[in-house]
Amino acid sequence: MTGVLPSQAIEKMIERGEIIGSPPVEAAQIQPASLDMRLGRVAYRVRASFLVGEGQSVVERLRKFEMHRIDLSDGAVLEKGCVYVVPLMEELALPDDVSAVANAKSSTGRLDLLTRTITDGGAEFDRIKPGYCGPLYAEICPRSFSVLVRPGMRLNQIRFRTGQAVLSDGELNTLHAHSPLVDGPALIQDGLGFSVDLQLPGSDLVGYRAKPHTGLIDLDRIGEYDPRDYWEEVRTTDGRIILDPGAFYILVSREAVHIPPEYAAEMAPYLAMVGEFRVHYAGFFDPGFGHDAAGGAGSRGVLEVRCHEAPFVLEHGQIVGRLVYEKMAQVPEQLYGAGIASNYQGQGLKLSKHFKTPS
Repeated sequence: MTGVLPSQAIEKMIERGEIIGSPPVEAAQIQPASLDMRLGRVAYRVRASFLVGEGQSVVERLRKFEMHRIDLSDGAVLEKGCVYVVPLMEELALPDDVSAVANAKSSTGRLDLLTRTITDGGAEFDRIKPGYCGPLYAEICPRSFSVLVRPGMRLNQIRFRTGQAVLSDGELNTLHAHSPLVDGPALIQDGLGFSVDLQLPGSDLVGYRAKPHTGLIDLDRIGEYDPRDYWEEVRTTDGRIILDPGAFYILVSREAVHIPPEYAAEMAPYLAMVGEFRVHYAGFFDPGFGHDAAGGAGSRGVLEVRCHEAPFVLEHGQIVGRLVYEKMAQVPEQLYGAGIASNYQGQGLKLSKHFKTPS
């Protein structure tokens, strides 16, 4: 099998001991094309983010950079602007032909909670070489809000693949002609391009900007928080906004995206030449995302945007990112949004699940 491994293959990896959980992996962690990973019982506050490097272990690096340890057993606050390393409850013993890639879960990205996976000997964040055997760690940096976390919380997820099954532009064009990937013309160049929507129907509300000084967010509390306490509304009547340096925004794609059941996708950053901002935190789109949602019209992609050094004018319809499609090794037995807890199927402009629906 070549391609992204589906839920049923992940279950077999667990049975064979290629994915080891302590405590054992729970069924709820298994998604259509990925596995949610759980925080362990201790967090290490470190001086700075780091890559482990060839021939070194995370434990060795922690000896150099650790400032103090935090017991998460009864819940603990990870403070805005600080960097933490948390051992995960999962370990890997991958076969030589299976590699992995990790990413933040959607709710994690919408909180501006930078979460990346690191491994022993790792030279990149979130990329795990074929045949890796060893522990997994989450590096967590809350950027906008301090958060309360506990052991077992699932902030990031991991995808497994055999070989390379990324679709070429030609294959994407063929797929779009057969099964439309967006609800309109498809801009296909090194993946499927998508743009920002700053002219939402019937409203001048186009997004949210994180407030700089807020209370903390308990990640176990769903639908608990008033958005007005954490977010400023972003409004425009001319399809144009100015991004402030260092600010974090929630916006939405103009296109309604469709991921057919035989494919998975990952959001990739667009070329840096298009502007001084980043649109890339929560990057996985599961098979079935937007499939038959809203009468087959797909689902909008929520954009987690951070501006860099200079104020930047963002305009309606501007291309801000791209989706890279991959073939699944098999169609998952369970699709996104089909009988499982999929919080963002059929979504529009939407904050994370921790906030009440704005009135």
